Parts: sequence; C-alpha cells; structure tokens
Amino acid sequence: MAISIAFIGLGNMGGPMAANLVKSGYGVRGFDLSPESREAAAATGIAVASSAAEAVAEADVVVTMLPAGRHVLAVWQELTAAVKPGTLLIDCSTIDVDSARQAHVLAKGAGCLSLDAPVSGGTVGAAGATLTFMVGGDKDAFARGEAILQAMGKRIVHCGDAGAGQAAKICNNMILGITMAGVCEAFVLGEKLGLSHQALFDVASTSSGQCWSLTTYCPVPGPVPTSPANNGYKPGFAAALMLKDLKLSQEAAVAAGATTEMGAHAAKLYEKFNDGGHGGEDFSGLINFLRENA
Repeated sequence: MAISIAFIGLGNMGGPMAANLVKSGYGVRGFDLSPESREAAAATGIAVASSAAEAVAEADVVVTMLPAGRHVLAVWQELTAAVKPGTLLIDCSTIDVDSARQAHVLAKGAGCLSLDAPVSGGTVGAAGATLTFMVGGDKDAFARGEAILQAMGKRIVHCGDAGAGQAAKICNNMILGITMAGVCEAFVLGEKLGLSHQALFDVASTSSGQCWSLTTYCPVPGPVPTSPANNGYKPGFAAALMLKDLKLSQEAAVAAGATTEMGAHAAKLYEKFNDGGHGGEDFSGLINFLRENA
C-alpha cells in the first residue's frame, strides 16, 4: 500500500524537500500560507490543499517545516485534531527543545508517533536531497520514519528521545557560528598582515585550522568556487537564520546551566550584523562587517 504524505510549510527548504519525496514515488499533499510557495510546489508534482487540515486528513505521515516553535505548536494543535490515530508526525523545523518536546506530547495525546528531525545542509542540501537529519523520538517512530527522511537526505542520525534532534542541531549550529566567526576574523587579520587569501587558505585548509567553515564555505571569493562569497553572498544559509540558531543555543544554555562564552560572543556578532540590515545575506558575509568595524 502506497504511503500518503502531507507536507506543511513549502518555502525555501520545505518546497524542495517535498519535491524530493515526489521524486521518490511518494504521493504528497502540501500546504503553505504563501500563494507563491503553493504555486511553486504544484509545479513539482505536489498536490496542493486549501488548508493544513485538508492536507493531513488522509495522510499516513505528516512533515512540517516552519519558522519557529510557536508556529510548530500552533500547526500541530490543528493537525492533531485532524489526523488519523497512528499517523507519524515529523517536524523538520529548527526550534527550541522545550517546544519540540511539547509537540511530542501533542502527538502522543492524539495517538500518533512523532519525531523532531531538524536538518543541516541549507537550500542546496534541500534541493539535492543531501541533507543531514538529526532525529529525536522513540525507536518505533524512528524505524517508521527513516525511509521517509532518506528520500530527502543522505545522513540520518537518531540522536535520542524527544527533543534530542533539536538539541543536536542547536549544538551543531553553535559550533558553525563560532567557527565561521573565527575564520572570518582570521582572513581579516591575514589581509592586514599582507597575506593573500589563497595562501592563508592553502595553509589553514591542510593544517590544524581546517574546518567546514573554511574548506566548504570559505568566506572570501576564490579558494572555494561554490561558496556564497563567489556569488555576492547570496544566502545558502541566511545570517538571520544563524542568529536565530545562536539565540536558541544561548536560551538552551541558560536553561541547562551551561557556560557557552564563545557561543554568546558569536551571537552578539551576528546580532550586530543583522541589526545593520544584513540578515538576508549569507552568514559568511560576516567578514564584510568585521572589515568595516575593524
């Protein structure tokens, strides 16, 4: 029997993710508040519903990709009243751990299995089905959802029980924000010391300074042709989203009683960058802010 999937949230990430489910042979019915997103989704073979409740009514699996915890909880309150008992609910949004756990409670109350499964890989990964999924939820839910996630990504990691996926995502992106800030600062310093971008890259990328922010997402044009620095810092991952994730990390640190001084510093840098009107640029564009404020 064919699995029917509902997908709520068909934006820059959700749209291509849902399209990859269609490519894998799943029947997908989707909904988004944006007419433009609905139109784009229809062009990829997604059956567009007139509401979230209509989209999920006959679904075996529901996937949500939404901006923040409050949106996830509002949508899950609506959909848990509309889905069949036994439906698997998967949230791929990046939200706070507490909201993720509340969503699991809503699902359990409706007799549904649930997973929190935030992603890493940005819009390029969403389009290419190369995302990494960090998954929280019980083993039965993960066993049922793994094949669905594999249609949208290349690495699926079960991190633990409810909320563990969000915890892993928050920690991962705090590392990313810290390392990108460090790489940007190093290139600005190198410029002032007379080093060429290529020379610094050739040394750091093959020695102890090597990291993803350098070798895959180098913040200066040239060394990594596919990085956003070679495309006017058009976002693969917008600075506003990095700030969102860093704020989530700091909220989680306060709640857990953890000290994250580097994470706090990175959050302050990205807040200044965003406040300067650069939230829509790629997060690697922080290097331009650091140059201007040296």
